[in-house]
Amino acid sequence: MLWVKALHIVFMVTWFAGLFYLPRLYVYHVLAEDRTSIERFKVMERKLYFGIMTPSMVLTAIFGFWLWLGYGITGGWLMAKLALVAVLIVHHFWLGKLMRDFRDDRNRHGHVFYRWINEIPAAPILLVVVILVVVKPF
Repeated sequence: MLWVKALHIVFMVTWFAGLFYLPRLYVYHVLAEDRTSIERFKVMERKLYFGIMTPSMVLTAIFGFWLWLGYGITGGWLMAKLALVAVLIVHHFWLGKLMRDFRDDRNRHGHVFYRWINEIPAAPILLVVVILVVVKPF
């Protein structure tokens, strides 16, 4: 079961790295002025989202479910953690929607908006999830 934990952590860290990095790419994309750079950012965003983030999210959920079944963990802290993971999954898909807007040249936001979503949604949720898992307050 140790290898399942290890894989779960690897995929979770990879997914979170993508959740933080994709909005940063959006900041740079908005600031890009030449067509070559804009097209390069579209490719980078697509590869990050579909090639790294989405598979990592799916595998994080699979290995997390496997661990849940293996250990039979229960408690209010776990339900709170699962609710926060659901919020992160929604955030993931929202970032995908923003990526499609960029792809179709329909972006409506400026770099300040993407700077805010780069840190605000994911960082506090990650912190609370870690606290829930380590402390198990309820």
